[in-house]
Amino acid sequence: MSYGSPLSNQARKIMLLGSGELGKEVIIEAQRLGVETIAVDRYALAPAMQVAHRSYVIDMLDAAALRELIEKEKPDLIVPEIEAIATDALVELEKEGFRVIPTARAARLTMDREGIRRLAAETLGLPTAPYLFADSLEELQQAVRQLGTPCVIKPIMSSSGKGQSVCRSEAEIEGCWQYAMDGGRAKKQRVIVEGFVHFESEITLLTVRSVSGTSFCAPIGHVQKDGDYIESWQPHVMNEGQIEEAEAIARTITEELGGYGIYGVELFLTNDGVLFSEVSPRPHDTGMVTMVTQDLSEFALHARAILGFPIPTIRLLTPGASHTLKADREADAFRIEGVEAALALPNTGVRLFGKPVTKPGRRMAVVLSTADDTEQARDLARRGAESLSIAYE
Repeated sequence: MSYGSPLSNQARKIMLLGSGELGKEVIIEAQRLGVETIAVDRYALAPAMQVAHRSYVIDMLDAAALRELIEKEKPDLIVPEIEAIATDALVELEKEGFRVIPTARAARLTMDREGIRRLAAETLGLPTAPYLFADSLEELQQAVRQLGTPCVIKPIMSSSGKGQSVCRSEAEIEGCWQYAMDGGRAKKQRVIVEGFVHFESEITLLTVRSVSGTSFCAPIGHVQKDGDYIESWQPHVMNEGQIEEAEAIARTITEELGGYGIYGVELFLTNDGVLFSEVSPRPHDTGMVTMVTQDLSEFALHARAILGFPIPTIRLLTPGASHTLKADREADAFRIEGVEAALALPNTGVRLFGKPVTKPGRRMAVVLSTADDTEQARDLARRGAESLSIAYE
């Protein structure tokens, strides 16, 4: 396979649909391999747009606008980075010869929690939490009574925990329904209700599909708040049986979805075994820790895999951890302060995402630390994140 220079007639082009902080790292890794990059999102100056060769602002749920842009640019690879995309258009474009990463079917199925949950539990027989779906407040009330409280209520389509809540009593059902409606995407008035899982821990198993076959990164432990991750660490301690179960589940779901690239497979570790939770057909936010722990980060692995390059044995070089900085209000004039203090900590780095505006709960930066063990790394990353603050003007 040969590569021309970017911006030449011989260039190999990728188009990223969604241009957040994860996409930014994918763009950087693709450019290191000589690829021409195009970043697309629904708002201007998204992080990946700041490093791409070209960028566009469109409503990616508008199938006609999405098709028009793809036909104009004719990318070699279409790389979805978020769920809120007109995936039916991607299915049609794939039939016409465009290549969607990992596949258009995978993008469509994982766009909503119903598609992927039914595939995992009902088609593939993977162990999951008990679940029901509801299309109205009345149906939600019935589902909660059937599954009991506490239970977890999520919009069938959202990202970064938006609209997700734990319902602890029948009195909270209406508030949870409204929260899900406010946080869901694409005007889908439908939620999934999950029976509460009493888990020991929850992990992300980054699973890479490439010309070299299927390979796994060391498991990543993480802590979530309101459905969105706050901190992660690698490696997460698991016994041999848990690792075998986790890898079997990840292999089953990713083989079914197919294609090349990295998948973030989320799992619960319980006293009764490993349960499947969710899967993302792209780099995972908890996997940002791999930028300091592995010889090849999840972003480098994704770029290599989708471009058809072999994946060598993935090496964990050191234990490490990540901890996020989040905004608490909406503003378009702000500064991130305390970077000097964070960088004064040993074996600690900071990534500022460069997002143009803040919103409540929006990730604006991440601190990455390494140490002799994960507990020390977690402490360093937490201290680094506590050193950072957002000054609003």
